Amino acid sequence: MLANTSQDTAAQTDICIHADLNKNAFVDAANMHWAFSPAPGVHRKPLERIGGEQVIRATTLVRYASGSKFAPHIHDTGEEFFVLDGVFSDHSGDFGAGTYVRNPPRSAHAPFSDKGCTIWVKLGQIPDHDRRTVRVDTTDETLQWSDNGAGTRSLTLYESADEHVALVQWTVGLHTPLVSFEHGVEIFVLKGSFKDEHGHHGMNSWTRLAPGQSQTLQTMVPCHALVKTGHLGSHATGILAP
Repeated sequence: MLANTSQDTAAQTDICIHADLNKNAFVDAANMHWAFSPAPGVHRKPLERIGGEQVIRATTLVRYASGSKFAPHIHDTGEEFFVLDGVFSDHSGDFGAGTYVRNPPRSAHAPFSDKGCTIWVKLGQIPDHDRRTVRVDTTDETLQWSDNGAGTRSLTLYESADEHVALVQWTVGLHTPLVSFEHGVEIFVLKGSFKDEHGHHGMNSWTRLAPGQSQTLQTMVPCHALVKTGHLGSHATGILAP
């Protein structure tokens, strides 16, 4: 379902959605409407956003209809995304479901999708000094997963002194001890669900815990999620000026 034009983020210039990184944020994207974008056939669900089309910071679900495309553009403060379904394409290649892509600041492309796709994408959140380009096909069976014990497996997608991004799998019946996140944590559920002190988080839900927050995680079904740690607080980029 699409949003009406009064909810069209493409027509707004001053947007603040979950803009305070010192506050927790929870979004059930499965129950959100799709909003229009400037590109015909491309729609989105904003999970967090500061700014209109000249975005300062954004975390978004973006859906490309078959044959849709965006005009060429530059990401001054970088871009990272994970392909949820379909095939996303640009000049650097075709990226199928399960692919993690990270493009550094001032990278440029003209994205499109011949057959349609959905991606989870973050804009404006890569430090200027980070110049690495990353491509990880998580469906590659030769990749080395880590067994973290107590029903948790993880595949590191990106790691630096300030940030860790991983695809994590939690088995049914998991109950973790209390964990504190000095620089915050983000969790986007790809499959299944989990619950914590803040409630139940199902497929396509997004959780952002502020720096210094703690969490005890439980699962009643197997759960797969993208998990980012270490990137908030003093390490955060794409924030409003004080």
